[in-house]
Amino acid sequence: MSSVAPPTPPRKQPPSGRRPGLRSRPAPIFLAAPFLLVFATFYILPIGYALWDSVHKRIRSPGLNFAAAPRVVWAGFENYSNVLKDPSFRRGILRVVEFGIIQVPVMLVLALILALIIDSGRVPFTGFFRTAAFLPYAVPGVIAAILWGFLYDPGISPISTLLGHLGLGRVNFLNVRLVLWSIGNIVTWSWTGYNMLIIYSSLRAIPSTILDAARIDGASEWQLATRIKVPMLVPALVLTAVFSVIGTLQLFTEPSVLEKLTGAVDSAYTPNLMAYTAAFVTNNTYFAAAISVSLALITFVLSFALLRATWRRALEA
Repeated sequence: MSSVAPPTPPRKQPPSGRRPGLRSRPAPIFLAAPFLLVFATFYILPIGYALWDSVHKRIRSPGLNFAAAPRVVWAGFENYSNVLKDPSFRRGILRVVEFGIIQVPVMLVLALILALIIDSGRVPFTGFFRTAAFLPYAVPGVIAAILWGFLYDPGISPISTLLGHLGLGRVNFLNVRLVLWSIGNIVTWSWTGYNMLIIYSSLRAIPSTILDAARIDGASEWQLATRIKVPMLVPALVLTAVFSVIGTLQLFTEPSVLEKLTGAVDSAYTPNLMAYTAAFVTNNTYFAAAISVSLALITFVLSFALLRATWRRALEA
């Protein structure tokens, strides 16, 4: 005996001239409007204003009328040309690139080691050590630079005094050869804990079943770290590396503080410091805007190249 399926009830048709969900469509836009307003006001508009400034310049009217206000005229790429031809800008870019090549790997390796040690569960008072490692990040950058400036100053440095008592000679950490790496020490001290927390959070997200299966198979803690944990941390390591590269190219706080303590740091020591000097010391905001845009483009290119290289290597592996 065959059964006959009951007839499907007809679907209700929407009223003519209307489509389903039309009333609900403005709701997401309405809810996102506050964010979009703040985003446009404090992100899009400043970028647009910097771009506008970078292609203009201020000139004085010809003649002997010095009381006449200067005029702002179209400059095209003249400011960018002056930036690229400026030897101080090129030296600053090379300096921060050299700084990043050495400081960023050292900082990330320290952060990785700390995260692995804390995650291993072999360290007592894990919460205390995790907080202690993160605590330097909570210190404002200016305060950290001032504190380390006191430790570096050759006249009052307790570190230099201790080295002198040990017969190793007093060391001037703020001379031309060492000041860049003194800045690197401040940055590493301040940001290692921040990167450690990102890596540690990724470690906690690794499924425990994978680690338990490896322990049952006889894997040691070293093998767990090198063969399971570190390979699964690649996305977190890439993220921290990109953040660190961006921060390195924007280096400003530490050299601006140490500039007051040593002649080895000048007003164009880094591109960010050079842009600040142009904008607020020499009052050439148009040239400063060109420096900022150029630095942003260089940061984008280097970050994109790092992401592309790391992800391609990860996919090949």
